[in-house]
Amino acid sequence: MKYLTISEVKELLLKENEERELNAIQRAALMHAEEFARLSAEDSRKLVEELMGLDFVDERHAVKIADILPVHPDQVRAIYAKEKIVLPPEQIKEILDIVAKYI
Repeated sequence: MKYLTISEVKELLLKENEERELNAIQRAALMHAEEFARLSAEDSRKLVEELMGLDFVDERHAVKIADILPVHPDQVRAIYAKEKIVLPPEQIKEILDIVAKYI
């Protein structure tokens, strides 16, 4: 299984839409992706790869971070809250510094 960012989903659905008509669910997904994708698919993948270079960020969290593009430590904490993972402030800063290069 590979995780995709919203930007990558948008790109895939746009390509698919050129080849054939999308069904209702796919059209809704495309509308959502167009509304919320803030980076290009290429930049979002680069961001994910850079985040995964940090030993405390896995692919699932890196994709979520790339979709949300947090700018505040509380936003990063919220991403990890479901797993009850508490990152130290210096790790949160590392994540925010990487994200800042892309926004």
